[in-house]
Amino acid sequence: MSTVAILGAGALGGALAHRLAARARIGEIRIVDEAAGVATGKALDIQQAGPIQHADTRLTAAADVLAAVGAAVVVVADAHEGGEWAGDRGLALIEKLVRAGSTAPIVFAGPSQGALMEQAASKLGVPIDRLVGTAASAVVGQVRALVGADADVSGTDVSVAVAGRPPALVIGWSSATIAGSAIAERLPAHRMLAIASTVGRLWPPGPYAIASATAPIVEALVLGSRRRHQAAAILDGEFGARGIAAMLPLELGHGRILSRSVPTLSPQERVSLGF
Repeated sequence: MSTVAILGAGALGGALAHRLAARARIGEIRIVDEAAGVATGKALDIQQAGPIQHADTRLTAAADVLAAVGAAVVVVADAHEGGEWAGDRGLALIEKLVRAGSTAPIVFAGPSQGALMEQAASKLGVPIDRLVGTAASAVVGQVRALVGADADVSGTDVSVAVAGRPPALVIGWSSATIAGSAIAERLPAHRMLAIASTVGRLWPPGPYAIASATAPIVEALVLGSRRRHQAAAILDGEFGARGIAAMLPLELGHGRILSRSVPTLSPQERVSLGF
């Protein structure tokens, strides 16, 4: 039975636990927070909702971060007291796991965890194929929804790449499509510019949007997936940069990043990346 450990019982950690449990593809979800009573309460609340949602995922809680050792995936979210894990506080948390022997992939779900993700690689030596950031993955859904509303189509018909270093993200309009047709045939340039500026003002995404984008990525790391997921990874030569966290289409499985793709961008869009 696969276990996913979520570090933090804050708004983001709770939303992700709920989303993963409702999808019922993970055997056990463990919410880890020093506020053990809060973590236990959220785990119990979500567990009791299982029969209503036709899900049987087991939920448990723990106070010590070492309870995450042995999990198939560790998600860094937000503490009930203290908010999002970041900076030296977040690095100390990850270092404790690494020293305890955890080899699980680490998913950084918080919007301000890009630097923490980079430090996990550069200072703690965590292999970059085990580090994935998902806050900016929610932006892909935002773009698809906005394009769908503007073009009067379902957002599921929209295919678009989002690249760059959060929150400075670049939308790959040059390769975007709506139901297989180039997006430029359906939307004028000024509307694409308006959508891009709207997404910028909406950063950071809310907890539920991030949780909805993070859940399938966590599942792909545990169970594998034939689709590619747009998420942040530590660049290893892509866009001519190394050591920084940026959005890429990723193939995930076996607890790591299996392969990376560089999205098709116009020369102007590549310049906008700023690498």
